[in-house]
Amino acid sequence: MKKIEKLFPPCKDYIWGGNKLRKYGKKSDGDKIAETWEISCHKDGKSLTVDGLDIEEVFGVDGLGKNCKDFEFFPTLVKLIDAADNLSVQVHPSDDYALRNEGQFGKTEMWYIVDAEEGAGIYLGLKNDTTKDDFIRSVNDGTVLNLLNFYPVKKGESYFIKSGTLHAIGKGVLICEIQQNSNLTYRVYDYKRKGADGKERPLHLDKALDVIDFTAFKNKNRVFESRNGQIIGMNKYFTATKTEINGCKNILVSDNSFCGITVVSGEGKIESIPVSAGDSLMISAGYGKCEVSGEMVIIMTEVKKYYLGIDLGGTFIKGGIVNDDGEIVLSKKVPTESEKGENKVVENIAELVNSLLSETGLSKNDVVGIGMGVPGMIDSKNGVVVFSNNLRWKDFHIADEVTRSTGIKVKIANDANVAALGEAKFGAGKEFDDTVMLTLGTGVGGGIVIGNKLIEGNKSAGAELGHMVIVEGGELCTCGRRGCLEAYASATALIRETKKAMLQNKKSKMWEIGSIDKVDGKTPFDYAGCDETAKKVVDNYVDKLACGIINFANIFRPNAILLGGGVCAQGENLLKPLRAKMSNEIFAGDLGPECPVEIAKLGNKAGTMGAAALLMDD
Repeated sequence: MKKIEKLFPPCKDYIWGGNKLRKYGKKSDGDKIAETWEISCHKDGKSLTVDGLDIEEVFGVDGLGKNCKDFEFFPTLVKLIDAADNLSVQVHPSDDYALRNEGQFGKTEMWYIVDAEEGAGIYLGLKNDTTKDDFIRSVNDGTVLNLLNFYPVKKGESYFIKSGTLHAIGKGVLICEIQQNSNLTYRVYDYKRKGADGKERPLHLDKALDVIDFTAFKNKNRVFESRNGQIIGMNKYFTATKTEINGCKNILVSDNSFCGITVVSGEGKIESIPVSAGDSLMISAGYGKCEVSGEMVIIMTEVKKYYLGIDLGGTFIKGGIVNDDGEIVLSKKVPTESEKGENKVVENIAELVNSLLSETGLSKNDVVGIGMGVPGMIDSKNGVVVFSNNLRWKDFHIADEVTRSTGIKVKIANDANVAALGEAKFGAGKEFDDTVMLTLGTGVGGGIVIGNKLIEGNKSAGAELGHMVIVEGGELCTCGRRGCLEAYASATALIRETKKAMLQNKKSKMWEIGSIDKVDGKTPFDYAGCDETAKKVVDNYVDKLACGIINFANIFRPNAILLGGGVCAQGENLLKPLRAKMSNEIFAGDLGPECPVEIAKLGNKAGTMGAAALLMDD
């Protein structure tokens, strides 16, 4: 059931707090409002709905989304923090350390600067590599701030703070903090301030020394575009997205996660609910389109899963960080260098993986795994390249080797199958359960997705769609047989037949291109409307392609057949005659379920997205 609820946060009165949050509609009987826990299920302070119920009571497991089910408790906490005085210098432990020593999770967090007084700033990380002894001395003599980076801040900036990073919010800064659902902090230095009991507030130096990153810190302002706005911070516990609303915008709330919204400036409406700066709401997972209107800036908080998708080609290795909504957050490529041997390729894959993680700020523990599309005959169950002519590999256990190099689990499949999966899950086939895809390139590849699962055959050696014979004793195929679909429907075959026709008819208008060496897959289509020779080439090509497509339609009767590759740039010039032949020749005609032919949408992204999708339904 779709739900959207305005939240009312608990207020925290800490020694360093001020009263700016009262201007944002916050109310408290205390002298100060240092923090408001805007979106919280933490035992130390839960945000409530107008009915006085907490988030988990109102939204339930399904409303929070399936991604939250992977955690023992609600994974995220969102606060507004008003620093009227400097906060203590502190550090948060990693999950591993905190679970081992505290019986609870650690904390990674990020800060969005809601407002800042002139000259105000934050302390973040060490200026230089520092030893423990030097750090202890600086704490004891009160000069620890001299070791830290001071960043003057201004409204609208954001900072991501991994566990182990020393930090402190400076006086005069108002922030929205998105963090792991943890209240665990190791205080390192506190200006000898005294608490309400008249005693200096306790420090936790011994434990802090165990977890501090003593290397020099360099701030990286990481911002990535997404369908809802700019991602300003992400890990497995939270994804924070900044969205500027100027008028009306539909944001999309996925089936996988709730969406928390905190208004950090301006005013407007979330659906029909009036909101202004300081307000927070929760939207249930699966809400879909949510209309946001007004003039305001909002911070959206969700729990997303991240995957590494690797498309291994003969020349380049393309890779990307892909989220569970099918968005490529960041993509890069490196040379394959297969001529230098298997180990060099693995080294290059690891380099690409590490670069993607570093640039996004994700750790290897933040990603579900690495999915990889590899050319050749692939034993996907065991992660083995049985044979790859392109890479000159035989019986190579690539999944094990990449896992050994990266520390991340790996799942592989044939590259054409992977592209088909990507198109089925996120592209032209995303509305369907059953699709067959053909890629019309140098050869004819493809993949079969039934019930949203790849059909790979025995030891993943099946689904060689290009090697179905459609002309007995026909043209020689690269596989050694004669008359395969690949020998007639590939771009290579189209070019071959175009050249043959031109040589047989020197009066063909196709010679206007100047030389037979300039023929490409577009040539016969460009001239089909004015040259009979070109038209015959196109008609014959469509006949042979249609024969293969109709065979697949009769065998699988999928919801749709998808076509990819350069030839598909012809669009309706290709689809219209194909659909006509399909309508006339498919088994049972109109009596059977429709099987439309569509052009694939993802292009060269299909490999990366499909590789990531290998892990999405594990």
